[in-house]
Amino acid sequence: MSPSKKDNMLYVGIDLGTSRSVVCASNGNRKWVDSYVGWPKDFVARKMLGKRVLFGSEALEHRLALELSRPLRNGVITEGTERDEAAVHELIDHLVELAGAGPDEELCIAVGVPAEALKVNKIAIRNAVARHAKKLMVVSEPFSVAYGLGTLDNTMIIDIGAGTVDFCIMHGTVPSEEDQRSITMAGDYVDEQLLKLLSEKHPEADFSLNTARKFKEKHGFVGDSKRRVKIEAPVDGKFTEFDITNEIRKACESTMPAVVETAINLIASFDPDFQESVRNNIVVAGGGSQLAGLDTYLTEATKPFGPCKITCITDPLFAGADGGLQLAIDMPEEFLEKL
Repeated sequence: MSPSKKDNMLYVGIDLGTSRSVVCASNGNRKWVDSYVGWPKDFVARKMLGKRVLFGSEALEHRLALELSRPLRNGVITEGTERDEAAVHELIDHLVELAGAGPDEELCIAVGVPAEALKVNKIAIRNAVARHAKKLMVVSEPFSVAYGLGTLDNTMIIDIGAGTVDFCIMHGTVPSEEDQRSITMAGDYVDEQLLKLLSEKHPEADFSLNTARKFKEKHGFVGDSKRRVKIEAPVDGKFTEFDITNEIRKACESTMPAVVETAINLIASFDPDFQESVRNNIVVAGGGSQLAGLDTYLTEATKPFGPCKITCITDPLFAGADGGLQLAIDMPEEFLEKL
């Protein structure tokens, strides 16, 4: 990491994601939280919980007693509602608190957000960060990932998140809108497809969207698998074993045609002299990059369009926030908003 430019400046990278939000700071703090915010529904809930607002797994655990918000559903602040904008403010406040700034430290913050949120919600996100930061930069998540990895020239980043899959071609400069694409057939879509498939196959069992998400995160794969996926689910109150191998595979592969088509179309729109270089430098990030067999599957699926070299990053949780932190440290003054 580069040395701090200013003794009393804390540099902070935030990855504000649909599913999980992460913060990395120049003081060494690295924290994450599920992107849920919840307020007690009434005075009884407030008394029981003893808190004004809850976050992440704690909010999910007590969701029946809360007004629960997942503010960046589908990669943007949900419908621009006041409640969800308030949830973004609360979530950013919480992440800044997790960064652990000292009482005399000023903050320079770089925030990575889904590409659609950068287009639609940049002002709302900027306003949420402004009360904490002396200086600010808001960028797309794939750009933040690329910066942290140092893959800045003739590289495509495919960031498979919960709300969106974001695509970005890096060519040695800050990417423009023409260098990026975004689709909404992402992790949440896979969860919905898996829940639908399981409910149709085993109507006698009790499945929820939350359990489907957990099954995907633990067992998700694409392509052929040498092992069977067996889980337990309640049937009339009794836990029963089910083989869900085929349903897991079908759900996880449901987004792949759109991912391949979007990636190839973006490469085709790039300067033809550099398209081969990009095809040989495709990096998959985000939570979806951890699907077993993904790199092999995408390599085979893109073969008809020319050979591609595809790798999945090893630390998808912190890659975006690490990149944001490095951006905050490295950015010249003229690229930062002074607040």
